[in-house]
Amino acid sequence: MSGSLLEIRKRIGSVKNTRKITKAMQLVAASKMRQFQKRAVTTRRYVWDLIALLEENLHVESAYTEKREKGEVLFVLYTSDKGLCGPLNNKLINGLFRSERWNALTESQRMLITFGKKGYDFARNNDIHVDKHFVGVPEKMNNVEAIKLVDEILNFWRSGAAKEIVLIAPHYKNSFTFYPVLKTFLPFDRDMVETNIGTEENKHRTARGAAYEKEGLMIYEPSKEHVVSRLHEQVVFSLFLGSFLELKASEYSSRMMAMQSATDAADKITNELSLQYNKARQQAITQEIAELVGASAAISN
Repeated sequence: MSGSLLEIRKRIGSVKNTRKITKAMQLVAASKMRQFQKRAVTTRRYVWDLIALLEENLHVESAYTEKREKGEVLFVLYTSDKGLCGPLNNKLINGLFRSERWNALTESQRMLITFGKKGYDFARNNDIHVDKHFVGVPEKMNNVEAIKLVDEILNFWRSGAAKEIVLIAPHYKNSFTFYPVLKTFLPFDRDMVETNIGTEENKHRTARGAAYEKEGLMIYEPSKEHVVSRLHEQVVFSLFLGSFLELKASEYSSRMMAMQSATDAADKITNELSLQYNKARQQAITQEIAELVGASAAISN
């Protein structure tokens, strides 16, 4: 019986140590989630400020507004590099590879770029060709590093290889709600922007941005076409970056919930083992008392 008690005590200690780890991971995930949530919301507002500048010039064409008939559809799949984040990666992967948009195209009509180890591993294990993949993208990347990544994606558009760019990323709504969406990033138009960040951000436009909408207020240098093209590029870059930030916010939100569930499960297991330990100890005490009573009676007789 003493061996059984020792084994249960060891299991209780092991579960408590695991609980300490999951609780710490939960707190870290919650802190990082708030950071990325704030950055993602700020990026959305920045995009709408750029849209305010473009409001009167949406009819001006650039290299990013071209409607193409030839070329392939480029899918950009965002997933995490690490696990322990609940169903996030499975939802994103299934959101792409089970979608009608993906399955309606033949292999020669589509290309794939993956961000994150989980998406790349899935594609490789299922013999899906990946044209380019990015693993280990730093969470604290600066704008220069982000521009380099986005530029590699835009090279497929500039070269004419892609007629459309579609990104698969989570839409972060709040700490408990996120869902995968397929977002069209190029060609650029107003509907594309509203599909990506919604229309509810209109109220966040600055007074200065609203003033820019007045015809004749802005002077363009070197030319309106060049300025509008650069603004289109900035909007697309910000949308790519915003999707990455939403991915990280969703990842840490999902990890926070997963670690909270693991912590709760550890508490439940600890309580069950403690009850089992107390029952075994009480049984051992009762058996020892019975043996002592029986020995005393035998000696008396």
